[in-house]
Amino acid sequence: MAHVELSLSEAFAPSVAAPAEQESGSVGNWAVTVSRAAEPCLLIDAETRVVAVSPSGCRLLCLGRPEDVIGLPLLDGGLRLLDFTAYRGELTEQDTDKIPPLLALHSGRLARGLLRIQAAVGAPDATVDAISTPVLDDGDVAGSLTFFCVL
Repeated sequence: MAHVELSLSEAFAPSVAAPAEQESGSVGNWAVTVSRAAEPCLLIDAETRVVAVSPSGCRLLCLGRPEDVIGLPLLDGGLRLLDFTAYRGELTEQDTDKIPPLLALHSGRLARGLLRIQAAVGAPDATVDAISTPVLDDGDVAGSLTFFCVL
């Protein structure tokens, strides 16, 4: 018969100071992670400005380089969204409130939806699945974090 012995000891938790770049609240903490992520992701603040975007997120969303869009409003930073009609018209301002990054920001809840991204001239459009979550700071929505997946 097998014998299992269990003993409990005090947990070891190393004391490591947070780097200076991470001391600006939840959005600042996530910015470091997003900028280094291998997955396509994007972080915006409460004013819809791009705080961080992963390099793969820039490629997927046809945004150029991360440093080119950081600090710009999400929809004025080069993100070109199209509707799902055969006409492929650019989304109006009323429609953009329904895209997951902005919906999570304004509702304070998880949001998911499809986005049709207008690629560079001559390239086919991309359809991506976007899953967004609000980023909280002291219980208030301070931004939203979005992960993308190509369909």
